[in-house]
Amino acid sequence: MVALNHNAFSTWEISGVQTRQRRSRLIDFVRVRGFASLDDLVRELGVSESTIRRDLDALEEQGMARRTHGGVLYAGGHARLAEFDERQPAHWAAKRAIAAAAAERIADGETVLLDGGTTTYEVARLLVGRSIQVVTNSLPVANLFASESRADLVLLGGYVSPRNGVCLGPYANELLGRLHVTTTVLSAAGIAEEGLFNAHLLLAETEQAMLRAAGRVIVVADSSKFGQRSLTLVSGLGAVNVYISDEGLPRRWRETIANAGAELVIAQVSEDDARPAGVATPTSRPA
Repeated sequence: MVALNHNAFSTWEISGVQTRQRRSRLIDFVRVRGFASLDDLVRELGVSESTIRRDLDALEEQGMARRTHGGVLYAGGHARLAEFDERQPAHWAAKRAIAAAAAERIADGETVLLDGGTTTYEVARLLVGRSIQVVTNSLPVANLFASESRADLVLLGGYVSPRNGVCLGPYANELLGRLHVTTTVLSAAGIAEEGLFNAHLLLAETEQAMLRAAGRVIVVADSSKFGQRSLTLVSGLGAVNVYISDEGLPRRWRETIANAGAELVIAQVSEDDARPAGVATPTSRPA
């Protein structure tokens, strides 16, 4: 009986490894092409369509892929940049809920300007597959849309910060001065009574140009950012149309935002939001 249980456990382990390897091959295949049909995946991986569907369900839950009619789009893994590696796990559930609330407020056909924050990246992932025009100074965000046929992409040039993969400086600012977008979505290093703060002087100038280019400004910031100041002031609170935060935002800040004449949206954190994209959900048995 012990030997049988050991063999069963070994078989389960082997099957689990095979599943992870197959899913890694699948997402690499989709990443290169941007989109793949179910038939393409069946042929490439040599498994049944039902297995492919289970794999896609798992990868979509992890935030790596997005199912569409007849196939799957690459939704992008998280870029391996210091800014993302260090800050992504913090306040994860709030960030994902805030991103979902922001994406819901963006309509098809809009021109959307996205900066390089971690929460803004989550917004971008949710916009993959939508019929929009994207303007960004973020290389990770641009990578999400580079092979996306449904979206037009404009990447701002300039000096690239190796820490967070964003373009900034006079070239980016000059191009922004020629553009008008429907909605700008910004993150913030801190939000205080004076307004929005950023820790990088050049990036603050680029974000000021992003504000000037926008018909509507949405700031996505979890509640930990409020009451914090950083190196330089980007704008006053009243320069923003909509703030999206989480349930942890204190009442005094809700009143402060209302007094600034801005709309406040409180995102509701769900159980799914609490699980980081790229971390698989445990299952009782392999696919």
